[in-house]
Amino acid sequence: MTRVLLDTSALMLPVESDVRVFEELERVLEDPQPVVPAACVAELEKLTDGQGAAAVAANVGRDLADRCEQVPHVETYADDAVVEVATRAPDDGTAVDCVATNDRDLRDRLLARDVPVIGLRGRNELALTRP
Repeated sequence: MTRVLLDTSALMLPVESDVRVFEELERVLEDPQPVVPAACVAELEKLTDGQGAAAVAANVGRDLADRCEQVPHVETYADDAVVEVATRAPDDGTAVDCVATNDRDLRDRLLARDVPVIGLRGRNELALTRP
């Protein structure tokens, strides 16, 4: 089992980039177990209040988040919550093995902290980048 944390941008990929996120995770990882911080779910809920493509993508992302285990965290800002969870000690019961994100700044923060990142490669495929 590989615990993979999905951030807001990863959950919005099906609409924004025509990526079948869970299928791609299974292609890239062995036995992926998706998790999501509550702060990312809250961010998706705020985005669904808007209009246009972003609101549609957030609505789909919110539905996908229901298929993930929610992990506890202290940080309130979604990106900080992702970094908090991703950098937990491996023996912590809520630690993750990698993070799926399409956010370049967050990806760089995670790689700088030696956290493997799964991101969009090409048109609609995901790939794992190790620090």
